[in-house]
Amino acid sequence: MTLLYIVLATLIGGLLSVFIAASLTVGLLGRLVKHLVSLSTGVLLGTALLHVLPEAFEAQAGAHELFLTLLGGLMFFFLLEKAELYRHTHHHEGDGHHHHHHFDHEQAGRGGLSVLVGDSIHNFCDGVIIAAAFLADTHLGLATSLAIIAHEIPQEVGDYIVLLNAGFSRARALVYNAISGLSAVLGGVLGYFVVGAWESLFPYLLVVASSSFIYVAVADLIPQLQRRLPWRDTLAQLAWLAAGLGLVMVVSGGAHAH
Repeated sequence: MTLLYIVLATLIGGLLSVFIAASLTVGLLGRLVKHLVSLSTGVLLGTALLHVLPEAFEAQAGAHELFLTLLGGLMFFFLLEKAELYRHTHHHEGDGHHHHHHFDHEQAGRGGLSVLVGDSIHNFCDGVIIAAAFLADTHLGLATSLAIIAHEIPQEVGDYIVLLNAGFSRARALVYNAISGLSAVLGGVLGYFVVGAWESLFPYLLVVASSSFIYVAVADLIPQLQRRLPWRDTLAQLAWLAAGLGLVMVVSGGAHAH
């Protein structure tokens, strides 16, 4: 049953954004992404700091070792992004960021393949994280899946827009994004069989998952929100961010009630 949960969670996380991109116009997607970035910021920070990290620290592992793992995880994801293997694309022309002309065409590189490679590795890592969370506790797996899905949607939609600007047809961009999303399922299944045999490592894997969430939120999402905006847009950002935190608190409350 746990393996089924892992497969379903990774499948939904990998393909939901593709269905959203397929059903909406590019202009509407562009307006939707900025709100989803605020929402996912709240979900990621809330899940990491209110749910996953407390669960890890309730285990028998030492606090010093767990904090060292958190630091190592942050540095690991920093280096992965430096190598463009863990990129988070939410930008698109006309999004309010003052990019020069054809910025996204250059971002996509050679036909957008760098976007797809980085996204596939990112999704694979997310699949392993989901597997570790479900193996530790079903409620924790659900909360972790929620956080990953929340940041996968704006990321995948952003990648889709970049691929369109790089010259991909709509159908080709959707198919490639779907294939990239399925790497999360591969990561989840492999994680189930590999991680499951090392139960003593679960607290450390949960801390690594938290470091991923914190890194994405602090290094990628929050800088996009730190722009001078009209007060109404600022209030909208805060409302979406609060909604993300509220969603996590509801899920966390249910989890700690078991």
